[in-house]
Formats: sequence, C-alpha cells, structure tokens
Amino acid sequence: MPEPRKEDVASMDAILAALYDVISGPAGQARDWNRFRSLFVQGARLIPTGRTPEGVARITVSDPEGYIARSSNALSQGFFEKEVARKVERFGGIAHVFSTYEARRKADDTQLLARGINSIQLFDDGKRWWIVSVYWQAERPDSQIPAEYLPKAR
Repeated sequence: MPEPRKEDVASMDAILAALYDVISGPAGQARDWNRFRSLFVQGARLIPTGRTPEGVARITVSDPEGYIARSSNALSQGFFEKEVARKVERFGGIAHVFSTYEARRKADDTQLLARGINSIQLFDDGKRWWIVSVYWQAERPDSQIPAEYLPKAR
C-alpha cells in the first residue's frame, strides 16, 4: 500500500477531493495511480452500476486494481469529474456520503459527459480517513437524480 499524502487523508473533505482529483485530468495525462491506491482500505470495492445493451441492470465489482485496469484507457482520453452536491450521514468513525458528480471531457467544457451519484463509504481510524467503497450510478433518462441530491439554488 503506497503511503498517502497526509493532506489527502486528513479529513472527509480532503479524501473526497483527492478521489475526484486523482481520476481527473486532460487527454494524454497519466493518472497518479499510487495516490489513488493510497486512499483505499485493504479490501476496498469500486462498484459501477449500469445497463447492458439489452437494457438489463448490472453491477461490476472490483478492487482498486481492477478499477485501474478497466478505467485507465477511458480516463486518459480526457476526463474531469467534480462533486456538485453532497449529503453525509455519520456515526463515530463511519460515514456514508452521497456525492453528486458531473463529468466532462475537458475541465472547461460546457457539455456534460455524465452526471450521477457516488455512494461512498468512509472510515476514520483516528489517524486518517479511508475509502471503503465507491458504488455509483450515472443518471439516465429513466433514472433522474432527485432534487435533494442536486446543488441548492443560490
């Protein structure tokens, strides 16, 4: 397990910012996969949901290494994901975060590539924060993000 940057794991805000930062970048830019690995507890899971071409619901369960293998090529085409809203439930050292995201090919794109919700489970061991799992679903025409998980109007 690579050593984390202390600032990446010092708080819930910090580890979530690091997660989004490490997967984001312009086309051709290599991601810092050791930084990514350092955010996760041993045994962590990344679980995207989706639909097959026939419309059948599916999930794919992987560990951080599986995510890296599956996502590296797509992310290297240019991918920027940012959190736009957050809802947190916490008890002691455990936290559940519904983190609404928007994804774009370029940081300054006006056109969305996708948006959805990352359901992130976190653990605070008293020394640092760890990501236990990230379970996500992109928004679809038949499954829109509910208003309570969208940014509040200002």
